Amino acid sequence: MPNSNSNIVKRLIEILLVSTRLGFTSFGGPVAHLGYFHEEYVRRRKWLDEKTYADLVALCQFLAGPASSQVGIGIGVIRAGILGGIVSFLGFTLPSVIALILFATVLLGYGIADTGIIDGLKIVAVVVVAHAILGMAKNLTPDLRRKTIALFAIVAVLLWSTAFTQVGVILIAGLVGFLLYRNQSIDDAGEDFKFPISHRFAGVCLALFFGLLIALPILREVTAHDWVALFDSFYRAGSLVFGGGHVVLPLLEREFVPTGWLTEAEFLAGYGAAQAVPGPLFTFAAYIGAVIGGWQVGLLATVAIFLPAFLLILGTLPFWNTLRKNAKVKGALMGVNAAVVGILIAALYQPIWTSSILTALDFAFAAVLFFMLVYWKLPPWVIVLTGAVGGFLMTLI
Repeated sequence: MPNSNSNIVKRLIEILLVSTRLGFTSFGGPVAHLGYFHEEYVRRRKWLDEKTYADLVALCQFLAGPASSQVGIGIGVIRAGILGGIVSFLGFTLPSVIALILFATVLLGYGIADTGIIDGLKIVAVVVVAHAILGMAKNLTPDLRRKTIALFAIVAVLLWSTAFTQVGVILIAGLVGFLLYRNQSIDDAGEDFKFPISHRFAGVCLALFFGLLIALPILREVTAHDWVALFDSFYRAGSLVFGGGHVVLPLLEREFVPTGWLTEAEFLAGYGAAQAVPGPLFTFAAYIGAVIGGWQVGLLATVAIFLPAFLLILGTLPFWNTLRKNAKVKGALMGVNAAVVGILIAALYQPIWTSSILTALDFAFAAVLFFMLVYWKLPPWVIVLTGAVGGFLMTLI
């Protein structure tokens, strides 16, 4: 038993060191993160084989929440159980959480909102979201039917802008995808694989996920406490986002800007700054929380927005072997992913474009940044730094 415990401790330390290094160096968004994970965990360390990694990625693409973070959690679970998943998450996530809380502190404490830097970061947000849309549209809407689903999502989100519109669009798109693609053929699903999680524990996690989703809004109304309201908003955003970090933007914007928790300029500045840090984009919640109430609320926001991802990945791992062979489930997911593209396009227009591109100079600067990112393939932190400096210089013209 001592040897076994010692082995687990060594594995946990190893996971922490490796995931923290990835947390400091993994720039480029969720797709890039999966590439970093593959290189480190599959090719270099051989903690899992190609097929198991591909199956894990497929599962996390199916779930709501940040796919790359959930893959990291899953790898930690494979390596050292549930504690391994927690350690893997902390190592990969904390570097960007700390960086964004510090950015929020500087934003509020040193008045950089009046220097033009904010305007430059808002233009960066335009460029990054536009780039994300191009890549996602190519992969998620390859045929006319899915392009049509995306078009429906654009029109619905822009013309009926309510707190429930996006959730309704996702549900309808899932139903349409189920009807259109339920009879598709399923490729070879490969061999089954096992995770060190019992079906009972998984069931508890899923029950807790749905229970909190229902109970938190009720508790929010009963208590009228700010911390409960914030936890509910971030938890709901983390529970209803399909397609990765960029899609959380419109959900968070509608939760916090119209209600006056923070201004639209502060929101978009933080979103632009989030592109400069490595790790998952969901850590943008840490920035929002820090702007609203300091680092304590920043940490609360981080826990709230990532908790659904934890509960879902731990709750579905034991059942994935069945789900991944179900054509109807896969068809519904195809419809949801197409709607995600439409939601992103709508978000690109409102609020990002309408509040960022106000003059011909703004558009010209956005075009330069887009070229740097897409064609020169410069790292995101270079784009963000250029945007901040350019925004400051434009105030001098």
